[in-house]
Amino acid sequence: MVLTEIDHLTDEMADCMDNCLDATQACEWCADACAEEGEGMARCIRLCRDVADITTLHARFMARDSGYHGDLAAVCADACEECADECENHDRDHCQLCADVLRDCAASCREMASA
Repeated sequence: MVLTEIDHLTDEMADCMDNCLDATQACEWCADACAEEGEGMARCIRLCRDVADITTLHARFMARDSGYHGDLAAVCADACEECADECENHDRDHCQLCADVLRDCAASCREMASA
């Protein structure tokens, strides 16, 4: 695994990167599925797209040991929580799965923000 070769990554950072990349995938899938459903899904789509971008960026910042990754972790956690709240409002399997993945991501990002 490539992450084991990155010597500055702690186990917590590696877990957070995995969670961020899982959240990226879940949000892209959820946004796409919501777009096909149409009406009433605009907020979910927008939040999922925002989170996909933020989680990808946060993973990249951790990989390069950016001094800003702690600050971005807090923003990432907030965005994940807001998006999870929105996804939970929709009785669709993709939204519910996305919310679960986002809760895990938010928790690990909170750890990174407080580290």
